[in-house]
Amino acid sequence: MLAPITVAAEGDAEAGEKVFRKCKACHAVGEGAENKVGPMLNGIVGRQAASIEGFGYSPVLIGLSEDGLVWTPEELDVFLTKPRDYAKGIKMTFAGLRKEEDRVNIIAYLATFEDQGS
Repeated sequence: MLAPITVAAEGDAEAGEKVFRKCKACHAVGEGAENKVGPMLNGIVGRQAASIEGFGYSPVLIGLSEDGLVWTPEELDVFLTKPRDYAKGIKMTFAGLRKEEDRVNIIAYLATFEDQGS
C-alpha cells in the first residue's frame, strides 16, 4: 500500500467527482459554493480544520482544530475512511469510504477547488 500523500497525488479527480455525489446532499464545492448541513469544501486540502466562518462545527472538530489539525491528504484519507471513528462525537452521519481508491480520487477532486474567498 502506498503512503496516502503519494496515492493522493496519483488520484483521478474525474473519478473523484463521481464519488463526491455521495457528499453533495451535505457539502458543496465550486464557484458560489455555500455551507449546507456540512461546510462548503473549497480549499479543504491544506486548510485548518473547522475554519469556515459562520459554520456550526461539532465541538470535537473545534477541539481538533485548536490542537492544530490541518486537512492534509493524509488526514483526509484517515477521516474519510470512517469519520465517526476519527472524530468521536462528530455531527456528521456519513459512514465513510471503505475503498482506498475512492478516498484517493475524492481527495484529488477536492484538491482542484481553491478557497474562493469564503
